[in-house]
Amino acid sequence: MPNAGWNNLGPTEKLLVIGLGLVQVALLVAALTDLYRRPVEKVRGWKLPWVAVSFLNFVGPISYFLFGRKR
Repeated sequence: MPNAGWNNLGPTEKLLVIGLGLVQVALLVAALTDLYRRPVEKVRGWKLPWVAVSFLNFVGPISYFLFGRKR
């Protein structure tokens, strides 16, 4: 298996990694901001576990937005 270090990536691949990283950070910030501002009554379960789950890559913030917020 070839070495897939940062220096071995092409420009398109580097942009993809940077773009996905920015999306991940944006999702995390959005989820944490929403958790901070949302009243406890409008969150399914306790807030602290949702904060912890939000730090899981894309899965955490997306699962919070899909399952953690009451409508």
